[in-house]
Amino acid sequence: MIRRRNRINAQFAARTIEMLESPAYRVLSLSAHRVISRIEIELASHGGNDNGRLPVTKQDFIAYGIHNAAVAPAIREAEALGFIRVTVRGRGGNSEHRKPNLFFLTFAYGRDSRSEPPTHDWRGIKTMEEAMAIQQAARADKSASAVFLGKRAAGKNRNRLRKPYPVSGTETVTEKHGVPVTETVTTGSGRKPYPLSISRVRRRKPTRAEPSSVSPQPMRAASVS
Repeated sequence: MIRRRNRINAQFAARTIEMLESPAYRVLSLSAHRVISRIEIELASHGGNDNGRLPVTKQDFIAYGIHNAAVAPAIREAEALGFIRVTVRGRGGNSEHRKPNLFFLTFAYGRDSRSEPPTHDWRGIKTMEEAMAIQQAARADKSASAVFLGKRAAGKNRNRLRKPYPVSGTETVTEKHGVPVTETVTTGSGRKPYPLSISRVRRRKPTRAEPSSVSPQPMRAASVS
């Protein structure tokens, strides 16, 4: 029988205790933790290959539980603290020109670790004060071009919401312009509603069972001359 070297019968991601105890790892935010974990999942999906060429889109991070506004700051934080590296910068836009970022995990061991060994960039941070300063500076370091594009997209969406939309369906009498709205019994001042058009009203003829509204005149006896 072939004995396994470990007892884990599924895919796993190895993290050294040295990294877990490092100041850089201890100051990571929740969003940065999720960014690193999602890239590790991508590496496992590639069978441990292609580290440095791992495509993860913004929608992938959002589906993993990161808020839309927290994706970019979390990526900058994880990269500044030395756990990931963005090898190719992606871009948004139309589907023909859209490209995702390509990531490299500095601590991961894969099938191509011999040719591209882990660099462990997080080891360069020695103290908690240094790690906190790097983390805060990375999250606040917004790209000027990204901010400009985000404001332009927000302006387009705002103008799109202000445009009048066509009303589906036919207009009722109360929706037409220039036609006065009549008061009903529940919304009016207590008086009975009246029809909009008098020409449409017809008096109902009394039936045989109903007495006529006009009382018959009494017959006078014929005078005898």
